[in-house]
Amino acid sequence: MKLPVSALLLTAFTLTVAQPAFATTGPGCLRVVNVQQGDVLNIRSQPTASSPVVGTIPAENHGVIVLKAKCEPLNRPWANRWCPVTYYGEDKSSKGWVYARYIRDNDCP
Repeated sequence: MKLPVSALLLTAFTLTVAQPAFATTGPGCLRVVNVQQGDVLNIRSQPTASSPVVGTIPAENHGVIVLKAKCEPLNRPWANRWCPVTYYGEDKSSKGWVYARYIRDNDCP
C-alpha cells in the first residue's frame, strides 16, 4: 500500500519534531574555575563588583550555569568581561552577572 505524499511528509515532520535534545558543548553552559574549594562565585544584580549579590555558585558547582548572552564589554579581554547567566542549583535558581575570569565553557547536560 502506497501512502500519499502528504502522509509521508506529516510522518517525517512528526519524527523530526519529536527527537530528544542532545547535549552540546562550547558556549552556552559553563563551569566555575579559579574559585577555591569551599568558596563561592557571586552572582551580581548588575555587571559591576559593587552591585548587590543575588546568588552564589559553589566552587564545586552542583548545578547548571547557562550563558544568556555575550559577555561584555566586547572591547575588553575575556577575563575582564561580565557575563549574564542563570544558575540552576539543587534547590533554587539565580539570574545575574558573573565575572568571566571565574567561568569556562562546559558540556551542557
